[in-house]
Amino acid sequence: MKTSILFAALIFAALASLPARANDKLVTVTGEATVAVAPDMATIRVGVTSQGKIAREASDANGKQMTGVLAALKGAGIADRDVQTWSLSLQPQYDQSKSGAARLLGFQATNQVTVKIRAIDTLPDVLDRAISAGANEMSGIEFVVSGQSNLLDQARAEAISDARRKAELYAKAAGAKVGACIAITEEGSSPPRLMQALRAGAAPVAPGEQTLRAMVTVSYELMN
Repeated sequence: MKTSILFAALIFAALASLPARANDKLVTVTGEATVAVAPDMATIRVGVTSQGKIAREASDANGKQMTGVLAALKGAGIADRDVQTWSLSLQPQYDQSKSGAARLLGFQATNQVTVKIRAIDTLPDVLDRAISAGANEMSGIEFVVSGQSNLLDQARAEAISDARRKAELYAKAAGAKVGACIAITEEGSSPPRLMQALRAGAAPVAPGEQTLRAMVTVSYELMN
Protein backbone atom coordinates (compact mmCIF):
# COMPACT_ATOMS: atom_id res chain seq x y z
CA MET A 1 0.00 0.00 0.00
CA LYS A 2 2.79 2.40 0.93
CA THR A 3 4.49 1.63 -2.38
CA SER A 4 1.29 2.47 -4.31
CA ILE A 5 0.84 5.74 -2.42
CA LEU A 6 4.47 6.72 -3.04
CA PHE A 7 4.17 5.91 -6.78
CA ALA A 8 0.98 7.99 -7.07
CA ALA A 9 2.67 10.89 -5.30
CA LEU A 10 5.59 10.77 -7.71
CA ILE A 11 3.25 10.78 -10.72
CA PHE A 12 1.33 13.76 -9.30
CA ALA A 13 4.57 15.67 -8.68
CA ALA A 14 5.79 14.99 -12.21
CA LEU A 15 2.54 16.20 -13.74
CA ALA A 16 2.52 19.29 -11.57
CA SER A 17 6.02 20.21 -12.75
CA LEU A 18 4.94 20.25 -16.42
CA PRO A 19 4.07 23.67 -17.95
CA ALA A 20 0.45 24.40 -18.61
CA ARG A 21 -0.59 23.18 -22.04
CA ALA A 22 -1.06 25.93 -24.58
CA ASN A 23 -4.53 26.59 -25.88
CA ASP A 24 -4.97 24.24 -28.81
CA LYS A 25 -8.00 26.12 -30.13
CA LEU A 26 -6.53 28.32 -32.83
CA VAL A 27 -7.65 30.22 -35.87
CA THR A 28 -4.97 30.60 -38.56
CA VAL A 29 -5.40 33.08 -41.38
CA THR A 30 -3.40 34.76 -44.13
CA GLY A 31 -3.20 38.54 -44.35
CA GLU A 32 -2.13 40.43 -47.44
CA ALA A 33 -1.51 44.05 -48.38
CA THR A 34 -0.03 45.91 -51.34
CA VAL A 35 1.50 49.31 -51.93
CA ALA A 36 1.66 50.74 -55.46
CA VAL A 37 4.52 53.12 -56.18
CA ALA A 38 6.29 54.54 -59.20
CA PRO A 39 9.98 53.58 -59.58
CA ASP A 40 12.39 56.44 -58.96
CA MET A 41 15.67 54.78 -60.01
CA ALA A 42 16.88 52.66 -62.90
CA THR A 43 19.88 50.56 -63.87
CA ILE A 44 20.96 49.89 -67.44
CA ARG A 45 23.74 47.93 -69.10
CA VAL A 46 25.48 49.77 -71.89
CA GLY A 47 28.62 49.00 -73.78
CA VAL A 48 30.58 48.77 -76.98
CA THR A 49 31.33 45.85 -79.32
CA SER A 50 34.18 46.38 -81.77
CA GLN A 51 35.73 44.33 -84.57
CA GLY A 52 39.33 44.07 -85.79
CA LYS A 53 41.48 41.87 -87.98
CA ILE A 54 43.89 41.30 -85.09
CA ALA A 55 43.27 41.22 -81.37
CA ARG A 56 45.13 44.49 -80.70
CA GLU A 57 43.13 46.32 -83.34
CA ALA A 58 39.78 45.19 -81.88
CA SER A 59 40.92 45.93 -78.32
CA ASP A 60 42.25 49.40 -79.12
CA ALA A 61 39.14 50.37 -81.08
CA ASN A 62 36.93 49.15 -78.26
CA GLY A 63 38.94 50.97 -75.62
CA LYS A 64 38.83 54.26 -77.52
CA GLN A 65 35.08 54.04 -78.16
CA MET A 66 34.30 52.93 -74.58
CA THR A 67 36.32 55.83 -73.19
CA GLY A 68 34.02 58.15 -75.07
CA VAL A 69 30.93 56.40 -73.70
CA LEU A 70 32.20 56.66 -70.13
CA ALA A 71 32.95 60.35 -70.61
CA ALA A 72 29.41 60.85 -71.94
CA LEU A 73 27.95 59.12 -68.89
CA LYS A 74 29.97 61.36 -66.61
CA GLY A 75 28.82 64.39 -68.59
CA ALA A 76 25.23 63.25 -67.99
CA GLY A 77 25.81 63.52 -64.24
CA ILE A 78 26.51 59.83 -63.50
CA ALA A 79 28.97 59.47 -60.60
CA ASP A 80 31.96 57.12 -60.88
CA ARG A 81 30.55 54.95 -58.06
CA ASP A 82 27.44 54.29 -60.16
CA VAL A 83 29.33 52.76 -63.09
CA GLN A 84 30.64 49.21 -62.76
CA THR A 85 32.18 46.85 -65.33
CA TRP A 86 29.77 44.02 -66.03
CA SER A 87 31.34 42.17 -68.97
CA LEU A 88 34.71 42.40 -70.72
CA SER A 89 35.75 39.97 -73.46
CA LEU A 90 37.99 39.52 -76.49
CA GLN A 91 37.02 36.61 -78.72
CA PRO A 92 38.32 35.28 -82.06
CA GLN A 93 35.76 35.13 -84.86
CA TYR A 94 35.81 32.22 -87.30
CA ASP A 95 34.20 31.52 -90.65
CA GLN A 96 32.05 28.45 -89.95
CA SER A 97 30.29 28.42 -93.33
CA LYS A 98 32.82 26.17 -95.07
CA SER A 99 33.80 22.60 -94.35
CA GLY A 100 37.22 21.78 -93.05
CA ALA A 101 39.31 23.91 -90.73
CA ALA A 102 37.60 27.09 -89.58
CA ARG A 103 39.15 30.25 -91.03
CA LEU A 104 40.00 33.07 -88.62
CA LEU A 105 38.16 36.22 -89.66
CA GLY A 106 39.30 38.53 -86.90
CA PHE A 107 38.54 39.42 -83.30
CA GLN A 108 35.62 40.90 -81.42
CA ALA A 109 36.05 42.98 -78.27
CA THR A 110 33.11 43.73 -75.97
CA ASN A 111 32.96 45.94 -72.90
CA GLN A 112 29.71 46.46 -70.98
CA VAL A 113 29.09 48.42 -67.80
CA THR A 114 26.16 48.60 -65.42
CA VAL A 115 24.97 52.15 -64.84
CA LYS A 116 22.82 53.21 -61.89
CA ILE A 117 20.63 56.22 -62.64
CA ARG A 118 19.47 57.75 -59.37
CA ALA A 119 17.23 60.39 -60.96
CA ILE A 120 14.91 58.46 -63.25
CA ASP A 121 13.80 61.56 -65.13
CA THR A 122 17.34 61.83 -66.56
CA LEU A 123 17.15 58.35 -68.14
CA PRO A 124 16.32 59.54 -71.70
CA ASP A 125 19.22 62.01 -71.64
CA VAL A 126 21.65 59.38 -70.34
CA LEU A 127 20.63 56.96 -73.09
CA ASP A 128 20.92 59.60 -75.81
CA ARG A 129 24.38 60.64 -74.65
CA ALA A 130 25.63 57.05 -74.44
CA ILE A 131 24.34 56.19 -77.91
CA SER A 132 25.72 59.37 -79.43
CA ALA A 133 29.13 58.59 -77.91
CA GLY A 134 29.21 55.17 -79.60
CA ALA A 135 27.41 52.72 -77.31
CA ASN A 136 26.05 49.93 -79.49
CA GLU A 137 25.17 47.41 -76.75
CA MET A 138 22.22 47.93 -74.41
CA SER A 139 21.11 44.64 -72.96
CA GLY A 140 18.43 45.66 -70.48
CA ILE A 141 16.86 48.16 -68.18
CA GLU A 142 15.67 47.58 -64.61
CA PHE A 143 13.36 49.95 -62.76
CA VAL A 144 13.93 50.18 -59.01
CA VAL A 145 12.02 51.69 -56.10
CA SER A 146 14.29 53.26 -53.51
CA GLY A 147 13.19 53.19 -49.89
CA GLN A 148 11.55 49.81 -50.39
CA SER A 149 12.01 48.82 -46.75
CA ASN A 150 9.82 51.62 -45.41
CA LEU A 151 7.13 50.95 -47.99
CA LEU A 152 7.19 47.21 -47.27
CA ASP A 153 6.92 47.93 -43.54
CA GLN A 154 3.74 49.84 -44.29
CA ALA A 155 2.41 46.88 -46.27
CA ARG A 156 3.39 44.47 -43.47
CA ALA A 157 1.41 46.46 -40.88
CA GLU A 158 -1.60 46.48 -43.19
CA ALA A 159 -1.21 42.74 -43.79
CA ILE A 160 -1.39 42.10 -40.04
CA SER A 161 -4.56 44.21 -39.84
CA ASP A 162 -6.01 42.21 -42.72
CA ALA A 163 -5.19 38.95 -40.91
CA ARG A 164 -6.87 40.19 -37.71
CA ARG A 165 -9.97 41.21 -39.65
CA LYS A 166 -10.25 37.75 -41.20
CA ALA A 167 -9.66 36.01 -37.87
CA GLU A 168 -12.43 38.02 -36.20
CA LEU A 169 -14.77 37.23 -39.09
CA TYR A 170 -14.18 33.48 -38.77
CA ALA A 171 -14.34 33.56 -34.98
CA LYS A 172 -17.65 35.41 -35.00
CA ALA A 173 -19.10 32.93 -37.47
CA ALA A 174 -18.02 30.12 -35.15
CA GLY A 175 -19.45 31.78 -32.06
CA ALA A 176 -16.05 32.53 -30.54
CA LYS A 177 -13.70 35.43 -29.97
CA VAL A 178 -10.15 36.12 -31.08
CA GLY A 179 -7.57 35.97 -28.31
CA ALA A 180 -3.83 36.57 -28.21
CA CYS A 181 -1.59 36.29 -31.25
CA ILE A 182 0.35 33.02 -31.09
CA ALA A 183 2.54 33.06 -34.21
CA ILE A 184 3.33 35.19 -37.26
CA THR A 185 5.05 33.90 -40.40
CA GLU A 186 5.97 36.12 -43.31
CA GLU A 187 5.18 34.37 -46.57
CA GLY A 188 7.35 36.55 -48.77
CA SER A 189 7.47 40.27 -49.35
CA SER A 190 10.14 40.67 -52.00
CA PRO A 191 9.24 43.49 -54.35
CA PRO A 192 9.08 42.73 -58.08
CA ARG A 193 11.92 43.92 -60.25
CA LEU A 194 10.71 45.05 -63.65
CA MET A 195 13.01 44.16 -66.52
CA GLN A 196 12.49 45.43 -70.03
CA ALA A 197 14.41 44.77 -73.21
CA LEU A 198 16.21 47.79 -74.62
CA ARG A 199 18.16 48.39 -77.80
CA ALA A 200 20.25 51.29 -78.92
CA GLY A 201 17.99 53.90 -80.42
CA ALA A 202 14.89 52.34 -78.82
CA ALA A 203 11.68 54.29 -78.25
CA PRO A 204 11.37 56.20 -74.95
CA VAL A 205 10.79 53.88 -72.00
CA ALA A 206 8.01 54.22 -69.43
CA PRO A 207 8.76 53.06 -65.86
CA GLY A 208 5.07 52.67 -65.03
CA GLU A 209 4.20 51.52 -61.51
CA GLN A 210 5.36 48.67 -59.28
CA THR A 211 3.35 46.84 -56.65
CA LEU A 212 5.08 45.92 -53.39
CA ARG A 213 3.33 43.04 -51.65
CA ALA A 214 3.46 41.70 -48.08
CA MET A 215 1.83 38.43 -47.02
CA VAL A 216 1.72 36.91 -43.53
CA THR A 217 0.20 33.85 -41.90
CA VAL A 218 -1.02 34.55 -38.36
CA SER A 219 -2.37 32.22 -35.66
CA TYR A 220 -4.61 33.53 -32.87
CA GLU A 221 -6.10 31.87 -29.83
CA LEU A 222 -9.77 31.09 -30.24
CA MET A 223 -11.66 31.97 -27.06
CA ASN A 224 -15.15 30.88 -26.05
